[in-house]
Amino acid sequence: MAQWHALLIALQFLTRLPVPFKIDYHARHIGHSLLYYPLVGLLIGGLLWLSALLLQQSALDNSISAALILSLWVLLTGGLHLDGLADSADAWVGGLRDRQRTLEIMKDPSCGPIGVLSLLLVLLLKFTALQSVLAQNLWQALLLAPLLARAALPLLLLSTPYVREQGLGSALKSHLPRPALSVMLVLLGSAVVIWISGWLLLSLIVLFYLLRRVMLKRLGGTTGDTAGAMVEILEVAVLLMLLS
Repeated sequence: MAQWHALLIALQFLTRLPVPFKIDYHARHIGHSLLYYPLVGLLIGGLLWLSALLLQQSALDNSISAALILSLWVLLTGGLHLDGLADSADAWVGGLRDRQRTLEIMKDPSCGPIGVLSLLLVLLLKFTALQSVLAQNLWQALLLAPLLARAALPLLLLSTPYVREQGLGSALKSHLPRPALSVMLVLLGSAVVIWISGWLLLSLIVLFYLLRRVMLKRLGGTTGDTAGAMVEILEVAVLLMLLS
């Protein structure tokens, strides 16, 4: 039953899909919800794949289909990670390499020009990548991009300090099921090499390491916003790498 609540918490937090069940938000359940982040990513990918399959049966141009799939992608997540990307971009530029100033800007709900520009660039890259995915029938990209990007979240919290004292990230960090998460990530990494090359997986690990290093250098750890920004960057990276 505890794992059921953990799964529902992960689903409710990472998506805007309705959850018609009562959830127990015990701190332990929140921490264990990280175990199900990759599964929720796979669910998002499965819905994107299904939408692409249905659109393939229509007479729509690939550009229109790509725009519809991208819209669904944003709607499914409620723009959660896009918000983190915009906040992080604004803070990184406006923070002027000052840790406290960077954290303060991240808490500002308004979106500055750098944040808007980062959103435009990421959405443009996803849109053009989706057109190529549809043209090449590269369906596994739709499954792998959300899956691998969300699998990076438990890895980030396992390996990186969380710099804010309050919030969901703090609760997640305080109640991590470390042994179970480590086993899950190893098994997942072993499974995805069936679909992708070892070099591609290694490239993603290197990108993860570089993003983590930037967070540590500026903030001394991660926040919810930087974690969300990482998800968006990794999703784009998976799409582009699979197309290369």
